[in-house]
Amino acid sequence: MRRGRCLCGAVTYEVEGDPVVVAHCHCVDCQRLSGTGHTTGAMFAADKIEVRGDVSEFRLDSDTGNIVTRTFCPKCGSPLFGRNSQMTGFVTVSVGTLEDPNTVTPQVVVFARSRRQWDSVSGDLPTFEAQPNWRPEDPL
Repeated sequence: MRRGRCLCGAVTYEVEGDPVVVAHCHCVDCQRLSGTGHTTGAMFAADKIEVRGDVSEFRLDSDTGNIVTRTFCPKCGSPLFGRNSQMTGFVTVSVGTLEDPNTVTPQVVVFARSRRQWDSVSGDLPTFEAQPNWRPEDPL
């Protein structure tokens, strides 16, 4: 059993079993949703997830003609789940909302054609274990 929640804790969920697939998605819609270069989602059978708390939904038509439904917390805005009309019976959980995101491992990258050149972690970048004591006028 995996558990998860939104940032503020108003929405919690439990999902049973292993994901069908775990994917990094670089489509432009996911970039806009996350405010970053991609999202990471774990797809589960819809009947294996139990959600507690009120959620809001946003539906959009994808470039491929599918209806994509994004579910989020109406209080803090955390993106929680996604559904795609082409994949009936399945829900994609936003991996970062899992209590232990390390219980899943990405298996595939989709929409790589939309990947931003800066969306990678390079060993050449300065790296900090936590938020550094840094100000904009300080050099990196």
